[in-house]
Amino acid sequence: MAVINCPSCRKKISDKAKLCGFCSVDLTELDSEKVASIERINRINKGQRLMNYSFVAMLLFCGGFLFMYWDNVEPGSWQHTLAMLSSAMGFIIYIIIRVKLLFFKREK
Repeated sequence: MAVINCPSCRKKISDKAKLCGFCSVDLTELDSEKVASIERINRINKGQRLMNYSFVAMLLFCGGFLFMYWDNVEPGSWQHTLAMLSSAMGFIIYIIIRVKLLFFKREK
């Protein structure tokens, strides 16, 4: 008995299993076309997840930046520190996610 990855959820299952215990995909009816379709859907979902993370990071950056300049926060206060930290973290996370997205789009 060997352990394989489920074509749908990528979790470890037995090669003798007829049904995935995690995502309930019937493994007996899978052919190469269905496996390719599942892999294509998983790839689209991963790309969308990266785009969502990128959007959240951009919101974090813009929110900190706007809070700092819209509310006329005094330098040295905890609000200024929080706004700067939010902007810096949002920017760094955004750049990291965009690089991951670039590498994701280049791989096939």
